[in-house]
Amino acid sequence: MYKTPMPTLALGVALTLSTAGAQSLSAAQSKLDSGDWQGAAKAAAALNTSDGYALAAEATTLGAGMNGNKALYQQAQGYAQKAISMNKNNAEGYFELARAQGRLAQSAGILQSLSLAGNMKTNLQKAISLKPNMASAYVALGLWNAELSAKGGAARAATGAKPDQVVPNFNKAIGLEPNRIIHRLEYARALMLLGNSNKAQAVAQLNKAVSLPANTFWDKRDKQAAQQLLAKLK
Repeated sequence: MYKTPMPTLALGVALTLSTAGAQSLSAAQSKLDSGDWQGAAKAAAALNTSDGYALAAEATTLGAGMNGNKALYQQAQGYAQKAISMNKNNAEGYFELARAQGRLAQSAGILQSLSLAGNMKTNLQKAISLKPNMASAYVALGLWNAELSAKGGAARAATGAKPDQVVPNFNKAIGLEPNRIIHRLEYARALMLLGNSNKAQAVAQLNKAVSLPANTFWDKRDKQAAQQLLAKLK
């Protein structure tokens, strides 16, 4: 008769821990939104959870993007792999692993680059299978097809990249998240990779990008980049 309260107590403790974890993750996200990627990565990784490691990977990749630090991309890859090892169904983990691999591929030799590109596509497809409404994964897949198609026939043959898959993936992403500056900016970049004949479409995406509100530190950086690219194309 005295066993009845125990599950209730256990549930209460579990709920408290879950709430605390969510609040800690939210605090790490707030650090990242403000531009404190180092603080965000440290706080998120300290949670020792799958979601925490995925956020740590995101923060580290964003930070690495400010200076092209290859070691940081490798660290981001490690965080993403930890996220996946703790939860095989963490779509964000697969996406962040793919993103880190993509950045590493850009600084690698051609053979290693193509190998990383193949792994990147596999991880993006896994992320989408787990979370079909993940707009960022479609952006990355569209950019993947654009960058490899721009490298020429050998890269396309080795990876299966197709230029006709660029627009559908970006349109899917924008349909899901029409007000994300980064989606419009990357769409414009991808279009220009496919050739100057796409300039008008790229300019249209950039015009939309610069009209959107920039709510975070990263949004502001993306908006500035969109403004700079737009000035070059006009």
